[in-house]
Amino acid sequence: MDALKVFANNLRKYRNRLGLSQESFAEKAGLHRTYISAIECGKRSIALDNIQKIADALGIETYLLFIDDTINDNNKEAEKGRGEE
Repeated sequence: MDALKVFANNLRKYRNRLGLSQESFAEKAGLHRTYISAIECGKRSIALDNIQKIADALGIETYLLFIDDTINDNNKEAEKGRGEE
C-alpha cells in the first residue's frame, strides 16, 4: 500500500463529495490551493498537523483518509466473479 496515494485518492473523493473545488477546499482548510493540488497528485508529503486540518475541513475522522477502498472494491469484484461461475 502506498500511503500517499491512498491519502490523495481519499482526499479527492471526500472533497468531491462535498462539492468543493481545490481552491475552496484549501481556503476552508487554511492551506494553499497548490498544496492541495500537489497532495492529490501524489507529489507532496503531508505533515501531521496538515493531515488534521484536512480531516477537520472534510468533517471526517483522520483515519478515514488512510483506508484503502480499492482493496475492498477488488475483494467485492472477486467475490462477484466467483458467484457467477
